[in-house]
Amino acid sequence: MHKLEHIGIAVRNMDEGNALFARLLGSECYKIETVEAEGVKTSFFRVGEVKIELLEATRPDSPISKFLEKRGEGIHHLAFEVDNIYTAIEYYRRLGFEPLTSVPKKGADNKLICFLHPKTTQGVLIELCQSVTGS
Repeated sequence: MHKLEHIGIAVRNMDEGNALFARLLGSECYKIETVEAEGVKTSFFRVGEVKIELLEATRPDSPISKFLEKRGEGIHHLAFEVDNIYTAIEYYRRLGFEPLTSVPKKGADNKLICFLHPKTTQGVLIELCQSVTGS
């Protein structure tokens, strides 16, 4: 089994989300980053060995914007660290899960990422992520 790397939470307002989670967790976020290609601004909090990633849409056509419209604020995805994302995508495809892309994309926090469609994971969006160096 892969290690839970982070839990993604969609928020409408990053400043309010950061303030709430700083109060809740007793520590400030350690990183804020924008991923232009995905239309998202992210912030990260450490909680033991797992991270919490807050996600705010930066444009109306982004996946986070669409998620917020449909479901409102809350848990967006669970992310699992994998050693080799290319191998993992094929592995999960063979098991009957549907990757949303056949090639991983660059994500936040120096990761290559790929999501598994929630219709194949009982409604939970699953992210596979691999740390990359030199990014």
